[in-house]
Amino acid sequence: MTSKALAEYFIIFLPYAMGAVFMVGFFFRAMIYYTVRRHEWFAKEFEKRVNRFIEGEVPGKAQGVSFYVLSKKLLERTYYEVFEIRDRMKRRKPDSIMATSDRVFLVRQGCAWLVKDILKQVKFLKWSEGNPKLLNITKATLQHNPCFNRVFGVIPMVGLNDLISILPGLFVVGGILGTFIGIAGGLQELGTMNLQDLESTKNIMDRFLHEISFAMKTSIVGIIFSLLSHVTNVILSPERSYVSMVDRFESALDLLWYRSDNNNFPDHERPFDEHRDAVEALAEDALNKEIGKAAIARGA
Repeated sequence: MTSKALAEYFIIFLPYAMGAVFMVGFFFRAMIYYTVRRHEWFAKEFEKRVNRFIEGEVPGKAQGVSFYVLSKKLLERTYYEVFEIRDRMKRRKPDSIMATSDRVFLVRQGCAWLVKDILKQVKFLKWSEGNPKLLNITKATLQHNPCFNRVFGVIPMVGLNDLISILPGLFVVGGILGTFIGIAGGLQELGTMNLQDLESTKNIMDRFLHEISFAMKTSIVGIIFSLLSHVTNVILSPERSYVSMVDRFESALDLLWYRSDNNNFPDHERPFDEHRDAVEALAEDALNKEIGKAAIARGA
């Protein structure tokens, strides 16, 4: 097979190859976006429960509150309520669907890992009146989470996302490359023209213009896929969701820190267990809350 024939095949199949690459890139971009959004959803649920807790507090009523204990209680409550209770009750149709996607994208395992890692890091924080840079703890926890950093728990998310981000430029380069290859192939045939034979020269020029016109279409296709990739990357931006997730976790932990009086670790404190019966855990938490209110009322 001659180089000209190879160039023609390359130009013919290049638009289809770019289309296939675009579809694969779109699919994985959507998977990355969905994975980050599901973890942002957990951050929203945690922030919601922290705000609800803070709004229900009366200043000066409870003293000696441990930041670790408070964080653990609200993280556990968030985890048990959004996963375990939902899966048991399934009062809405989307619940069963989301539970399946949670298993596919390892959202539940990732959130359990997140709860454990945050509690492990805040456990040894030294108490002070200032802010202990909880942003660094939140970022480190999310960045090191194996379920958050891999699509389907297998494909590294950061490298894949960086590769998808450069696809718009690659499409433009691919289209221009196809055009240049087509022009180069046509120029070779121009060297065989015999100006004395007008009919042959006209046929060669017609083929050359046809090949150039077809080769130019690869650039047009490359520009179209480049624009589509740009739009897709902007709409399905995991970076925005990641920043929102970090901010929500940090602000929620900051509120708990300012509400606390110390960071003591009780000797009898039970470690977080994602496999614990959710109804039992939430019932125990509600009972402890009522006992605490009764103790405060007697003290008053």
